[in-house]
Amino acid sequence: MKTRTTLSLIGFVFFALAGLTPVHAQVDEAAAQALAKKNDCFKCHAIDKSKKGPSYKKIAAKYKEKKLGEKEAIKQMTTGPKVKLEDGTEEDHKNIETRDPKELSNLAQWILSR
Repeated sequence: MKTRTTLSLIGFVFFALAGLTPVHAQVDEAAAQALAKKNDCFKCHAIDKSKKGPSYKKIAAKYKEKKLGEKEAIKQMTTGPKVKLEDGTEEDHKNIETRDPKELSNLAQWILSR
């Protein structure tokens, strides 16, 4: 009886801790940066300073504050919406030239993790 209780407790703890692991796989930073570079994202964005567009750090903070996530980030990168630039002007956001969901997800997660 004592063994069964101990095994049950161990099983419960195992599954409880398994729930704490992140749902998303680890971000491939090199692949995300390569895709951003290939699409000239660094022309308007930098990781931690504003250029023509906001920094990725600023974007991540905005998405966190508004409780937006990966889905919204991917939509922003693939639909070419009007965006407000740091100087107050607006222009169409350039679309990312990939339709690979894994690449888009990785890039979005990389940006949002800044």
